[in-house]
Amino acid sequence: MKYIKYNKLFLLVVAFFSLVSCDDEFLERPPEDGIALDNFYSSEEELVANTNSLYGAVWFNFNTKAFWSITELSGGNARTFSGDVVNFFNFSITGDNTVLADGWGSLWGVIAQSNAIINFTESRVSPSVSQEAVNNTIGEAHFMRAVAYFYLVRIWGSVPIIENNLDYVYDPQIPKNRIEDIYEFIERDLQFAIDNCYPKVRGGNYLANAHVSSGSAKALKAKVHLYQEEYDLARQLSQEVIASEEFQLLDDYNNLFLTEFNNNEESIAAMQWTSQGYGVGNAMQASFAISSAITGTGDGYGVIGPTIDLQEAYEDGDERRKATIMLAGDFYPNIRAADGGYTVPDDINAQNTKAGIKKYVVGTPADNNGNSATQAASNNTYIMRYADVLLINAEAILAGAASTSDAQALESFNSVRLRAGLGSLPSITLDDILQERRIEFAIEGDYWFDLGRIDRQTAISIISNQERGTYSNEEPPEIFTEMYTPEADDFLLPYPATDVALNPRLLEEPVPYEFN
Repeated sequence: MKYIKYNKLFLLVVAFFSLVSCDDEFLERPPEDGIALDNFYSSEEELVANTNSLYGAVWFNFNTKAFWSITELSGGNARTFSGDVVNFFNFSITGDNTVLADGWGSLWGVIAQSNAIINFTESRVSPSVSQEAVNNTIGEAHFMRAVAYFYLVRIWGSVPIIENNLDYVYDPQIPKNRIEDIYEFIERDLQFAIDNCYPKVRGGNYLANAHVSSGSAKALKAKVHLYQEEYDLARQLSQEVIASEEFQLLDDYNNLFLTEFNNNEESIAAMQWTSQGYGVGNAMQASFAISSAITGTGDGYGVIGPTIDLQEAYEDGDERRKATIMLAGDFYPNIRAADGGYTVPDDINAQNTKAGIKKYVVGTPADNNGNSATQAASNNTYIMRYADVLLINAEAILAGAASTSDAQALESFNSVRLRAGLGSLPSITLDDILQERRIEFAIEGDYWFDLGRIDRQTAISIISNQERGTYSNEEPPEIFTEMYTPEADDFLLPYPATDVALNPRLLEEPVPYEFN
């Protein structure tokens, strides 16, 4: 009975929230088996409200710590002394880590909610709701399930494929499936989203951009193909997204991370947050900001600082540095704007790096039209944005060659650099692309995954040469060197120990998945 109770909680109860409409009274009725299967949707607006749940709170435990701990600390963009996450930084993580377990559970929650929408929406919609609206709703759920599995397979490798959580209520001993099958499953989900989600052209009505589109699915599918070195497919899809003109680079890189630019025309998919409290807001500012003087809400703990290696990776004149990293003397007019702006103090020193994190730090409630609270900012977390499509396109054209001067590849690659205030390159290599990706997406949870998909010895060499140390307090400061060399198997993380205890089959060899 212990296993059955756990399986209902972990695999099913979370999905209850995704099938709740705007009727508050429904929340007071006890749902069957911990999941709401009897809700009825009489309008497209209710369907939209239903899918809103896929973009917010269900991601909270992944976004709050696990996301940046797994990716930015492991990847060498950030460092910390914090005891709950330092093991990601020094490659000593074990299955007992609670942050690891939080991230794992959150991703399975996304899958459970997506599965509920996929499996039960069709039979619970009024005939007055168009089939196109129903298909779009189910398509969004396929997209989000694909996103969750894309994170899972890159973090843990083989995991179980679950299409209907009700299938496992009384049988929680679930085998894990092969990595190649998980990628096939992701591709099928994204193809469904391509075929069924509404097309869009993203403009100045940012509210209309909040939900994903068929173009969003096509963009993410290009990335999935790139990870498998399926360069022709990645090139084809990325060029289709470029040609569609649905997305475009935002003119000012700094604006990408301001709350007022949530769901801008560069945003392909994003987690959506509110300031309504802990659990539904973006808590990253609370961890990243160097002090409460920035947040105005009593938080701002400086839990991570940018590594010396990341600080030294920027070219002179790169406008992305200031949008990502705070250095002494930097001025930010959008932080504490009512006081005339914020100048970074000379003694800034998050985690002894003599710097701090700026990206995803948005300031006080007044700076955000009142939409910010303690550990609950309302700025989005990007899942993917258009700059990624452009760099995918360049890498897909390179296709494993030593270099390329292909005109399309250079146009895609250099448009990202030009936006950052840098000059164009006449030819590019994979090293150029990886460097550009690191800087463009620093503190957005991508570089670790890039390192995980390239040649393993090359990735180990890159990491082992990263300066992850600290500065002394003397002037001029001395660097206290700190370097780590990961093992090959450090690029996939251990399964949470509590889940292994409940499902020992996670430690067995993966099995082929039987597709319908």
